[in-house]
Amino acid sequence: GTPTAFDRVLATRLGTAAADRIAAGESGTMVALRNDEIVSVSLADACATPRRLTADIFDVASTFFG
Repeated sequence: GTPTAFDRVLATRLGTAAADRIAAGESGTMVALRNDEIVSVSLADACATPRRLTADIFDVASTFFG
């Protein structure tokens, strides 16, 4: 659907934070939203634990993306 104001502001916040991290020479990280705060997260930590979809969530998603 159409992005909401929240979506647009969040995209701007994440993009700005990512650019700031690059300008600071930071690598091996990603930016994320945690409790309405933009934080830097190690890629190793972000990928350490697989997050699996349950069957019911997959079924809902496949309705839109199947």
